[in-house]
Amino acid sequence: MGQKINPLGFRLGTTQGHHSLWFAQPKNYSEDLQEDQKIRNCIKNYVQKNMNISSSVEGIAYIEIQKRIDLIQIRIYMGFPKLLIEPQRIKELQMNVQKQLNCVNRKVNITITRIANPYGNPNILAEFIAGQLKNRVSFRKAMKKAIELTEQAGTKGIQVQIAGRIDGKEIARVEWIREGRVPLQTIRAKIDYCSYTVGTIYGVLGIKIWIFVDEE
Repeated sequence: MGQKINPLGFRLGTTQGHHSLWFAQPKNYSEDLQEDQKIRNCIKNYVQKNMNISSSVEGIAYIEIQKRIDLIQIRIYMGFPKLLIEPQRIKELQMNVQKQLNCVNRKVNITITRIANPYGNPNILAEFIAGQLKNRVSFRKAMKKAIELTEQAGTKGIQVQIAGRIDGKEIARVEWIREGRVPLQTIRAKIDYCSYTVGTIYGVLGIKIWIFVDEE
């Protein structure tokens, strides 16, 4: 059978960079890794909690973490940074993260960067599809709408896959749709990927999105 590999890890060092940049001694490595996870979860929870009810998309594309001895530098790449533009919100988020990590001797610095085409990013698209599925929109309609949005963002190809109890059917299945070309085997092709879980009333659905950005 065809073996699948995560397209981001497969392209590390060619078209893809790391989202966490720090160095740790082997015995402290696992703690630092869990710390990163805590930071990311804390930021996502904060954004979810303070989000407007009207917009179902949080808009976090990805979070980059750089650690030095006395400083943790966090860069949040967002598609719609309406929520975190106000300075007091960023201060509050910094306090939250510091409390979560209970780090006394390290400063936390958070900056927010806006990405140019929000719907050219798989995480934001997956959130959009998840919002549609929660509102009981038919999954094909949601997938087609997502593909329309990416085509406007100027990508070369996209593949969307939804798996689980689609439309509340008893038997779980996998449905996918592809537009343009998605060369997963070509390492120099820059491909963005994300997998996202969405809890619906019938159960959990998994969404996977591959976006072919461009060739190096």
